[in-house]
Amino acid sequence: MIAPLRTLIVTAAALALSACVSLLPDTEPSQLYSFGAGMTENAATPRSAESFGLIVPSTGFARAASGDRILTMTGAEAAYVASARWVAPASVLFEEAVARAFDANTGPARLVTRGEVREAASVLRLDVRQFETVYDRGQEAAPIVVVRVRATLVSRDDRTLAAEEIFQAEIRASDNRVSQIVSAYDAAVSQVLGELVDWSNRNGAPAA
Repeated sequence: MIAPLRTLIVTAAALALSACVSLLPDTEPSQLYSFGAGMTENAATPRSAESFGLIVPSTGFARAASGDRILTMTGAEAAYVASARWVAPASVLFEEAVARAFDANTGPARLVTRGEVREAASVLRLDVRQFETVYDRGQEAAPIVVVRVRATLVSRDDRTLAAEEIFQAEIRASDNRVSQIVSAYDAAVSQVLGELVDWSNRNGAPAA
């Protein structure tokens, strides 16, 4: 009777294991998205000869939106888009988009690296206050993507505040689909960074 008992235990364990595995839901891989990749350097147009450097510390970012999940807001309720993620944390993608926007800029403002800090006229601090998908017409209708950034320019020489501005873009997606929502993010980021770069060109130069 010992052999049949052992066989029964092994069989029962195998059945229990198979039952546990079958209870686990099939997890589909998340679709990955990005934004800001369309802003590339315009090599055909030379940069202004009166260029000046800006240094940008790490960008502040709204905590709920800083990761790789796409944040949505319906009234006061926050949620994330299922089965869709940014290809990297949104905070990282945004910093990369900022760098590309200044690279594409032909005005006087340019970003400097840490090794070129002495060449920086001002410090450009960025704080992303909102980076979210807002369902203002219910969860079945196309939402609005809101990107809101606070920017300050501080003189590197005397640490005085040179300029401060809020940049905000609200772009409604053409449909309540992830691909169209991501397109709205791309447009909102491009609008905000375009305005940011123009403002930096006008306000970031060292005092005469």
